[in-house]
Amino acid sequence: MTKRPPNNVAIIVLGTAGASLGRRLQAALPGSRLHGPAAYPAGWDESFERASPHIAELFEAGRPILGLCASGILIRSVAVPLVGGHHGANALARAAAAVTDGIAAITTAGDQRLGLALDEPPPGWRIADPEKVRPITAALLRGDPVALVAEAGGADWVRAGTIGWAEQAERRVLVTDRHVDPASDDLVFHPPVLALGIGCERGCSSAEIADLTHSAMADAGLAAAAVAAVVSVELKLAEPGVHALAASLGVPARFFPPSRLLAETERLSERSLAAFRATGCWGVAEGAALAAAGPGGVLVVPKRKSRRATCAVARAPAPIDADAIGRQRGMLAVIGIGPGDPGWRTPEVSAALAHATDIVGYSLYLDLLGRAIAGKKCHTSSIGEEEARVRLALDLGAEGRSVALVSSGDPGIYGLAALVFELLDLVAKPEWGTVEIRVCPGVSALQAAAARAGAPLGHDFCAISLSDLMTPWDVIRTRLESAAAANFVVALYNPRSARRPARLAEAAEILLRHRSPQTPVFLGRNLGRPGEQGRNLALSELADAEVDMLTLVLVGSSTTRRLDTDPPRLYTPRGYLEDRE
Repeated sequence: MTKRPPNNVAIIVLGTAGASLGRRLQAALPGSRLHGPAAYPAGWDESFERASPHIAELFEAGRPILGLCASGILIRSVAVPLVGGHHGANALARAAAAVTDGIAAITTAGDQRLGLALDEPPPGWRIADPEKVRPITAALLRGDPVALVAEAGGADWVRAGTIGWAEQAERRVLVTDRHVDPASDDLVFHPPVLALGIGCERGCSSAEIADLTHSAMADAGLAAAAVAAVVSVELKLAEPGVHALAASLGVPARFFPPSRLLAETERLSERSLAAFRATGCWGVAEGAALAAAGPGGVLVVPKRKSRRATCAVARAPAPIDADAIGRQRGMLAVIGIGPGDPGWRTPEVSAALAHATDIVGYSLYLDLLGRAIAGKKCHTSSIGEEEARVRLALDLGAEGRSVALVSSGDPGIYGLAALVFELLDLVAKPEWGTVEIRVCPGVSALQAAAARAGAPLGHDFCAISLSDLMTPWDVIRTRLESAAAANFVVALYNPRSARRPARLAEAAEILLRHRSPQTPVFLGRNLGRPGEQGRNLALSELADAEVDMLTLVLVGSSTTRRLDTDPPRLYTPRGYLEDRE
């Protein structure tokens, strides 16, 4: 069988000359990310200031790394010899060779002489004790007899190599869904052939579901590592205990409509009138397990009950592809992309974009993402259509898709996150309640401006939007007066538009009543984007300054100071240095 290269490969490029080849490799490696130096921007997915620390961090995080650079750089960065051929590295080398018309130098003895690597089973398979791979591989390379015992389906990949398996031998490779004593010398593979069905009352604790499941599996002598998926009826799409169990087992949760479970009625060990009244099918746990295991599946653990939950286990004749069964819970990640520069994008946001199937956002923001959303289904709209964007994102999530809803800056600071929760609170659409919501923070405009200015947010600060589209101007004026009187550093969002050109001048007048005309002010426009501009001025100059909706205004407090460096730097003391003088 053809081995798949690992997912989430980090392709390291040290300059613009390698960008073209890096993108060719990226196109051939699903889920890969292109990493390049911040000093040479070329549309990298992720950028770095120094290569070696960045590579070391990726290596420590377990990311597969493909370096378009001298091997010595990789060796020094990770402090290990050249990457071994196991755990997907040989497959990655072959994929890179196919793209570049090169030759993969495969030197690992297992791949060369045995035709397979025992530490690279197919997706979903688990090795009970990976430490036992080495002695079994060594025995096979010596020509010692090793037996293959297949108690569960799917062992064809092991037979696909050139190994002459013995009928019987002291050393064994065991393919099984049974729990095996860890003291055994067998190399044990657990194929994903078990479907774990769960039924429960709403709000049933994850502890009760887990206790019931583990005791049922243990009594049946089954290995949790052979579970392919946790399955239930669609009514349980948002049930926390079901998802907690799946997460603890490291498998996906999948859900079936009642009509699909109803089709399994004849194969149930018993029928439950209570289940039928609640869900429209005669058995949730058994029905879901059998639906996942398919027509050839058999019930190996009939329904077990606790006070508020049920579980059952079905065995499939071949490994179960969890992506091909049932429906997954929809995911909506509300993400902040910062100002747009990849270097200011958090790894969490990058991971959410990579995972998403659908991207929803204002067209300008999606343009800023560039290659980070290549191949994704994008849903763009114009500025001012925020509610429509959020509704679409929730609808897509309710269909079971993985959605990224894009805000600039931070989504929780004048962004879309609040609107998501507001609609969930006010709109009666039960299907939205099945969507898992995550908010992924970004670099806000006030953080970006403060970083360019120096450190003006070193003490207490506040943010006020001068836009009166959502908030009456009288309320905004009151907030300005309170912030000015309280001596906050003030970040002004939406400072001036064609419809309200005089609001900034009025804000400046309010602030001048409480602080010096020489109070430092920083104007940041298009920060982190092409055409970036930064300007320092005094508060007395603010009313007539050229600003627009792309500008963030930072007004210092009475303690904010200006350093006459090049460029000038603003900072607000943290408040306790004077006590030490």
